[in-house]
Amino acid sequence: MGHSSGASHSSSAHDDHEQDHQQDHEQDREGQDGRDRETAVYTHGHHESVLRSHRWRTAANSAAYLVGELRPGLDVLDVGCGPGTITADLAELVAPGRVVAVDAAQDVVEQARAHVRERGLENVEFAVADVHALDFPDDSFDAVHAHQVLQHVGDPVRALAEMRRVCRPGGLVAARDADYAAMTWFPAVPALDAWQRLYDRVARANGGEPDAGRRLLSWARAAGFADADITSTATAWCFATPEERTWWSELWADRTTASSYAAVAVASGHATQQHLAEIAAGWRTWGAAPDAWFSVLNGEILCRV
Repeated sequence: MGHSSGASHSSSAHDDHEQDHQQDHEQDREGQDGRDRETAVYTHGHHESVLRSHRWRTAANSAAYLVGELRPGLDVLDVGCGPGTITADLAELVAPGRVVAVDAAQDVVEQARAHVRERGLENVEFAVADVHALDFPDDSFDAVHAHQVLQHVGDPVRALAEMRRVCRPGGLVAARDADYAAMTWFPAVPALDAWQRLYDRVARANGGEPDAGRRLLSWARAAGFADADITSTATAWCFATPEERTWWSELWADRTTASSYAAVAVASGHATQQHLAEIAAGWRTWGAAPDAWFSVLNGEILCRV
């Protein structure tokens, strides 16, 4: 990916450990779509470093593919609402229509509720919910939206089928997910290559699919949407200004050593604390480079019901 910035790589023993996993990784990748698990562990957890990135998200930078389809008076279900920044934007777009925001974590729902209250919005309702079994009648919403959710669930096809069930005829099911294997950066920092491989292993061990972006079209077809009713696109986040790369590198350095992802990585034997510290240092080395650049590819689907 370019000239190395000189960040230290993981130990040779850990490199051998990573190589041992490559065949298993490919087998896991091929087998994801056939799994029937309905539950998965949310890889990131809700550490401050995670919510720091979630609060940055807006309808403009994370749901532009859907915004043009929304209008006042529509009812929207926001699945996996997180701290509610996208939720609030959607609520402003469809008012006086209502937005129902759901997440699997009660504490995050409360944060979303507080954010919406601060924005002075009165057309948002909240609930704790599992996307595999949504507690709403058929045909309840005009649009059902999920941002960075399907990569973390045990059965994304069933999740999309549930989203379709609660969406009214003529409405839209919308989903956007990152694709970790497609993330790219400059300058080359070996510790970030180690991060990419480690994150893939941890996410898969948790029951998720870190390369969800490229699979959304396939999952939508498997969930029963006809090809003619699916619009599949891709957009990217790009972090390249001094402020952006400092923000991005610091939050990932913190995630790598202090979040649920870090705890699971160590507890499951995928990494040691030393290895995580080396990766975190690599993130900071990358972020300090004056020409640093990082891009996150996101797949998107709009599915007409």
